[in-house]
Amino acid sequence: MTAKFQLVIDCADPVRMTRFWAAALGHEVAPPPKGFETWNDYWKDVGFAEAEIGPSPDRVVDPSGNGPPIWFRQDDVPKSVKNRLHINIGAGGGRSVPLAERRARVEAEAARLTALGATRLEEMFSEGVDHYAVAMLDPEGNEFDIN
Repeated sequence: MTAKFQLVIDCADPVRMTRFWAAALGHEVAPPPKGFETWNDYWKDVGFAEAEIGPSPDRVVDPSGNGPPIWFRQDDVPKSVKNRLHINIGAGGGRSVPLAERRARVEAEAARLTALGATRLEEMFSEGVDHYAVAMLDPEGNEFDIN
């Protein structure tokens, strides 16, 4: 049996991260469960105190239903080390696409995400290797790659 899961990313500003990653991944802000106007209404109904509920919206979903939902959980502890898990955004098109075209696609996506608040870290390319990627940081400093 396949397990269903969601990816949880701790962050200081869930609303900002939700907007960034929805735009970055082509995802949608997750609607609240049926019968609730907001996620906060849902969590209150579950029994959480107001002080335990973070700002909303705080999660994104893949509109095709293929990818896992991503919840941006408010956590005031600042990020201090490199992520052990990160997101790879496949913008290049795979190895059936010529390397020069993949590179152009990756660079276009890096420029788009920089305009949304990401920071470019480094180009990942070695002469003679059929791979091109760009390492980036999201608005809160979490690493991700575009390849």
